[in-house]
Amino acid sequence: MKAIKKAVFPVAGLGTRFLPATKANPKEMLPVVDKPLIQYAVEEAIQSGITELIFVTGRNKRSIEDHFDKNVELEASLIASNKNFLLESIRSIIPSHVKCIYTRQSEPLGLGHAVLQAKTIINDEPFAVLLADDLTDAHTPVLKQLILQHQKEQSSVIAIEDIPKEKTVQYGIVDVGDSKNNLYKINSIVEKPQPIDAPSTLGVIGRYVFNPEIFDCLEKIKPGKGGEIQLTDAIQMLLGQQAIFAYLFEGKRYDCGDKLGFIKANIEFSKKHPEIGKEFTEFLKSAS
Repeated sequence: MKAIKKAVFPVAGLGTRFLPATKANPKEMLPVVDKPLIQYAVEEAIQSGITELIFVTGRNKRSIEDHFDKNVELEASLIASNKNFLLESIRSIIPSHVKCIYTRQSEPLGLGHAVLQAKTIINDEPFAVLLADDLTDAHTPVLKQLILQHQKEQSSVIAIEDIPKEKTVQYGIVDVGDSKNNLYKINSIVEKPQPIDAPSTLGVIGRYVFNPEIFDCLEKIKPGKGGEIQLTDAIQMLLGQQAIFAYLFEGKRYDCGDKLGFIKANIEFSKKHPEIGKEFTEFLKSAS
């Protein structure tokens, strides 16, 4: 099976939970300390061996393209000001061996529909999907953990974490069999069940590695919850054809699609920031 070199970033969402901040600014461009959420996801992908970044965009997402493009005027200004550290910080956002590709989701028809827009670019290869809302912090990048499991099993692998039972209505929830080294074979998956109906408390987070057959399922499924093409429904269909695994990843994940999760991420990443970490930690102690 081919090595995984392509990753899809669905970034066409409206970000309504952060209005009015996201009225004109994409939620993926909201900063955690000094980098936007989408940059953290891109860095994770590149650290995991990805060389083609496929952004599925929508209206008002031009700033994402601009962020990953070269800014000649800004670079010239930094050179003239002898601000070499800042110059390197923007030049290194996308390494020279990595390519950015942009495609448009013309209607907001769901996560599954967004992923489907990348089908012709993926070209019958296994690939990754990363949701920038989920900011991860791990010694080994979470995506790389999934890729390693995919290499062993040659099957699609999705990241999961154990969540509070009352929050099952916010996640895709998996029913699984026995585990081996945090890897579970999935029996079934359901989108946002009520706690009383949830088969487990193992919730899917925004990191996936798929075999290309997922696209056939995305094309066949009918709109699900909210009238959208649900990625969860396509995964359930694919389960009827081949094994899919869930991996209880090692590391920490922050739900930055949620205001409180976003604030927590900013606090934790600020504490570890090489420039402000020490002073910020002292501030927190004095403020408590």
